[in-house]
Amino acid sequence: MKISSAAFISSNAHYKKCPNDLRPEVAFIGRSNVGKSSLINALLQRKQLAKVSKTPGKTQLINHFLVNDRIYFVDLPGYGWAQVAYATKIKWEKMIRAYLLHRENMVAVFLLIDSKIAPQEIDLAFMRWLGENRIPFAIILTKADKKYKTLTQKNYTALIHILEEEWKPIPSIFFVSSHDRSGIQNILSYMEKITSNPCKG
Repeated sequence: MKISSAAFISSNAHYKKCPNDLRPEVAFIGRSNVGKSSLINALLQRKQLAKVSKTPGKTQLINHFLVNDRIYFVDLPGYGWAQVAYATKIKWEKMIRAYLLHRENMVAVFLLIDSKIAPQEIDLAFMRWLGENRIPFAIILTKADKKYKTLTQKNYTALIHILEEEWKPIPSIFFVSSHDRSGIQNILSYMEKITSNPCKG
């Protein structure tokens, strides 16, 4: 997929208020501060289209970006928030799960995991929930800069070991670095494939 245009469209607190058309959507989610907004900007070749912050919890709504006038990138709030009130956590969780369960033109979720951190139970639990609800997803290992290659490989091996015990086949996995743009084209090519002939389930 070659990016020819990208524009922010809307932010909404409920999936029913999101853009009302049939363009396919791909959603991005992961633990807070995993690098979602940075990845979206890197994919779209924009510096600040998706707002980036060092403070966890910056993304609080369902954000739609229209790409090539054909597909939506959807930036969802992160999970595992450490610095927000319990009531806010519950509200965000309900919003995210309602979107993932009921947004009919959402063709796949990209689950972002920090490659510099060993597999976390919160990520594995979210994968299981996606699987139980038959929601298609792929895994993106973020922050896979060349200087962290040894650490990234160690954590990848640990993740594969866990996935092989629970998943057949295991989900697609991509390595990416928003910093040096490695892995970006692999993800774009995968998006082109799944949105050209979208099929959920």
